[in-house]
Amino acid sequence: MNYRHIYHAGNFADVLKHAVLARLIVYMQQKDKAFRLLDTHAGIGLYDLSGEEAQKTGEWQEGIGAVLKAELSPAAREILRPYLESVEALNPKGGVTFYPGSPKLARMLMRPQDRLSAMELHPEDYRRLYRLFEGDYQARITELDGWLALGAHLPPKEKRGIVLVDPPFELEGEYERLVEGLAKACRRFANGVYCLWYPIKRGAPIAAFHEALKEAGIAKMLCAELSVKSDRDTTGLSGTGLIIVNPPFTLKDELHVLLPELKQVLAKDRYASQRCFWLRGEE
Repeated sequence: MNYRHIYHAGNFADVLKHAVLARLIVYMQQKDKAFRLLDTHAGIGLYDLSGEEAQKTGEWQEGIGAVLKAELSPAAREILRPYLESVEALNPKGGVTFYPGSPKLARMLMRPQDRLSAMELHPEDYRRLYRLFEGDYQARITELDGWLALGAHLPPKEKRGIVLVDPPFELEGEYERLVEGLAKACRRFANGVYCLWYPIKRGAPIAAFHEALKEAGIAKMLCAELSVKSDRDTTGLSGTGLIIVNPPFTLKDELHVLLPELKQVLAKDRYASQRCFWLRGEE
């Protein structure tokens, strides 16, 4: 799976991932104390959807483009508000030409006391990410394999933080690396809030992945999944999943409101589905 993110920016997977990330940030800001967001696979930070790469796939049109045009319930729109307002702020003339990746979205939502640490290994993407945040004292950009950050950069000095793990899934064994990396990170920073992204596609070992997470000994894990089409006869992405460790107590109820409406807006066929459940924890 080639997941160079410029080809997929703003797609349905980004919608769910970034909506949840925005909710996690808002929750952390209920306390005055600073927090740090650690983004292990940050990409370039800001995407031009009018560019050649994004236009080649046009995935954003069936993602953020569809959501911006949708008639959502007031409850769902309020849940999405921090995320959608950030997108709209980058596009003051309307529509969506520029789309914030996770580090840019997080930075737009941060208070003066909050901090961003973003890692990117791809040399060209790192340079673009560095230039985007150059001179920003609240952001630290590092050319590093994000998997190493789970050991070297935890716990943050603020002792409060969100860790976003969004690997490209270009190599074999990424599901196993997610489990190993999360277990290692939680041993160093047990109270952190973690958000792990994973793809759902034909043949993906989702059940085994969930079982391995359950066996990792982590106390609280919420799972949210959104599939927009059947995975039969396709090699592409049919769905998107998130594992949230130590989630805000409000998040599950918010996702029970949001996911059915996103399914309605983003569905590509009648096999679209969604679910949100405790992998380990409250139930």
